[in-house]
Amino acid sequence: MASQEPRRPSNAGRYLFLFLLGLVVGAIAAVMGLRALQARADPFPDALMNVMAHQGGALRNAAKANRCSTSDSLPRLHSLRALANDLEPAFPGLTDDTRFGTAASGLRAVLDEALATPPQDCAQLATLNERIGEGCKACHRDFR
Repeated sequence: MASQEPRRPSNAGRYLFLFLLGLVVGAIAAVMGLRALQARADPFPDALMNVMAHQGGALRNAAKANRCSTSDSLPRLHSLRALANDLEPAFPGLTDDTRFGTAASGLRAVLDEALATPPQDCAQLATLNERIGEGCKACHRDFR
């Protein structure tokens, strides 16, 4: 009989383990790197735009739901006006741009006028919603 040499165990299991370990370590490092980059970004501009969009959407929904009384729209208008005061601080890189300043002050003027004479019915609220939307679009056209 010929002598049989014992079979050497395969290293495939070790290689598979090291490969999977490398994937896990790489994924953790990638998440940590992305989180570090995300932490450097200022959340204020996005948060301001989201809250303004929510308040504007609530005004539009009120008009669609036929809830157009002054008591329904006035709190939203006050919120939008207060938020509009923070446009320049939210985008400090744009404060020197005259287009941005004009668009921000135009939006504030529309809101000031709406607060001075709040909409009394759905037709006036719909017109106001269009004017507010145009004020927002004036800035978004140039700076989005």
